[in-house]
Amino acid sequence: MHRHVRPVMCPPKCVVRDYYTTREVPFIHPIININRQNIVNVPRHIYQPITRNVVVDPGYPTRCCGRPYY
Repeated sequence: MHRHVRPVMCPPKCVVRDYYTTREVPFIHPIININRQNIVNVPRHIYQPITRNVVVDPGYPTRCCGRPYY
């Protein structure tokens, strides 16, 4: 003869099954386009001609043109 035993009640365990659903969340990334114009100094050589009139005086002639004195 078997006697019925009283069952022992344990605390319940939770079994969690996770399911995932996607949701789009917008992330806005602002982009700033900068157009830069850089100035570079380049030398430009300008030559300024100067004209001078110079008189060359050979002095007073002491002899006749083209003939030496003998």
